[in-house]
Amino acid sequence: MSAPLVVGVPLGGPDEAPLLLVGPSLGTSADTLWSAAAVPLSEHLRVVGWDLPGHGRHRHDVAAFTIGDLAAGVLRLADVLAPGQPFHYAGDSVGGAVGLQLLLDAPERVATATVLCTGGRIGTEDAWRDRAATVRAAGTASMVEGSAQRWFAPGFIEREPAVASALLHALRDTDAEGYARTCEALATFDLTGRLAEITVPVLAVAGAHDQPTPPALLAEIADAAQHGRLVVLDDVAHLAPAEAPHAVARLVLDHAGVTR
Repeated sequence: MSAPLVVGVPLGGPDEAPLLLVGPSLGTSADTLWSAAAVPLSEHLRVVGWDLPGHGRHRHDVAAFTIGDLAAGVLRLADVLAPGQPFHYAGDSVGGAVGLQLLLDAPERVATATVLCTGGRIGTEDAWRDRAATVRAAGTASMVEGSAQRWFAPGFIEREPAVASALLHALRDTDAEGYARTCEALATFDLTGRLAEITVPVLAVAGAHDQPTPPALLAEIADAAQHGRLVVLDDVAHLAPAEAPHAVARLVLDHAGVTR
């Protein structure tokens, strides 16, 4: 039996509550990225994260994959947790890209989607392939310094050193091949021409200081989707669920309609 493409990570909430699946950013784990936001989220929802190959709790070897393959893996996870039932989804960066893919591939399964710090296309193919090559040659430790600059808004590391340290340690502990294969999946990902096909209510959340996926990319999603809305968070860069967990939880809950 082949290894699962994504690995589920329970983050809290009653089994009978509506399901919320939450997706990671490249180089992070569900635990480090989503655990703080999961505390208020789990008061109303069953929160389950998922880890990318080679990340967090996912230590299986897998072959090359696409963002579409990851979306299919998330659907299989949903089928195990809530067979045939619609679920809510929230994802940051590559997790958000997977969310967009889900909205096109299985709109009937997704009740609402919150996509954070992401885009219909992220970066360039050449840049992702260069990064994959760098990580294969030098390991994920070579990404730590640059990620510390990209991931967090100014002053965050000083305000929340334990949170930042946990995220950067998760990056250092990520398997180089799993990281590289995720880079290659992002290299070929481009849904910019299909965003107008999205019919599921989608909330696009941007970080005001985000460099990899600036607010303009989230605005593009919100403007193109048939039922889209944009929120820009101040004092946030690329990892909104960890940088502003309570604000993100409030937005997800409001968008899902479970607190109304």
